[in-house]
Amino acid sequence: MSESTDNIAYNDDELAPPEWLDSNFITGVLSNYEKAPELQVTDLSFSPACLKGEHYASIMFRAKVKYSTENGDFEKSLIIKTMPEEEGHKKDLIGSSPLFETEVGMYSKVLPEFERILRQAGDHTKLCADCIYHSLEPRKILIFEDLKESGYFVVRNREVSQEEVDRAFFKLAKWHAASLKVQEEQPHFLEEYTNGLFEMPQIMQEPFMKTGMPFFVDLLTQEPELNKYKSYFESIKPDFLERLTAEWKDLRDNPKVDQYRVLCHGDLHLRNIMFQYEEGTFKDCMLLDFQISHLFPLTTDLIYSIYMLMEPEQRGRFYEDFIYYYIFVLTNTLEEIGYKGEMPTVEGLYLNKHKYYEFFFLTTFLPLMWALRETSVDFGELLQDDERRRQCYFSKGYIKDVQRKLLTLDICGYFKDV
Repeated sequence: MSESTDNIAYNDDELAPPEWLDSNFITGVLSNYEKAPELQVTDLSFSPACLKGEHYASIMFRAKVKYSTENGDFEKSLIIKTMPEEEGHKKDLIGSSPLFETEVGMYSKVLPEFERILRQAGDHTKLCADCIYHSLEPRKILIFEDLKESGYFVVRNREVSQEEVDRAFFKLAKWHAASLKVQEEQPHFLEEYTNGLFEMPQIMQEPFMKTGMPFFVDLLTQEPELNKYKSYFESIKPDFLERLTAEWKDLRDNPKVDQYRVLCHGDLHLRNIMFQYEEGTFKDCMLLDFQISHLFPLTTDLIYSIYMLMEPEQRGRFYEDFIYYYIFVLTNTLEEIGYKGEMPTVEGLYLNKHKYYEFFFLTTFLPLMWALRETSVDFGELLQDDERRRQCYFSKGYIKDVQRKLLTLDICGYFKDV
């Protein structure tokens, strides 16, 4: 049965689990995990695991389970992640993509190896939640221990602090370091992980992709303080997606195998991180959602996080501090785990510009992030409603954010050529 919920706050397809996700299924999962064939589920309830706008490429449930074994009675909270079954935009967008294959590989193969490398050096950093079950057939599904039960939470209704961003970069740096070590010792171990954001089969046909740059140029036209950038963006507007995909394809097909090519997380936004405090003191954060993790320049993870993780003030005034901290943790970890290659540097990061990729976030994803500050926003509806999306570009917060970011990009020479 399902717990009562405030339906407005949740995705419609997560208000009730699919029929196959029942007591018998959970009994099988737990009896195998607990190595207790006699296990019996005595009570089971489901509720949505996330609010609207916090994820899209799956459906997720929280299962509260009471069960008994020969050792007594127990309770457990589980997070269940599976594919959408209802016909509609979400299923069309991700149905033929390898998202679950990637994430199952990450939890079953890659992340255990990353943690082994860290443990071998005496580093006990935990890189992921405990996955207790995964399957690709007959259904694509992952089941995790519920981090909320250990005091982890998603930041909502407030800005993320500088310390929290620092700790997210701490985890990312550990992850990137381990991936460099793996490539050094096992060159073929990660080679199957090539499916990033733009490899999703339907992504380039999405309306939000096609309208991002035109809506942005409309903003530059109407805002006097931004007019000076209009001619540049207008000149790239007709073939912007072609420029973007060409830049991405070149990075994919002609990889520079060096100290900057790592297994990227690929989707490092605020809702894919949970934080943990103990008696008011920061304790840990955990990165989530590895569905588009892929080998690529680490600078793409950093660009993504600048727009999708940081607050506007952090993006404007403090992002260099975060980058220096990230490099500090990355190089220290590489030394500790015995990496023998050349070390990444801050100067090297700034040489790795991905101009159209950064323009994409500024013009297409960032206005959506401003809209999602309102927790009632339906992300799926926003992606499909051109007029609602266009209105996002004219919010005061987004306009101020754009003013600061365009000035920074101008100083960095992004507009010198077309």
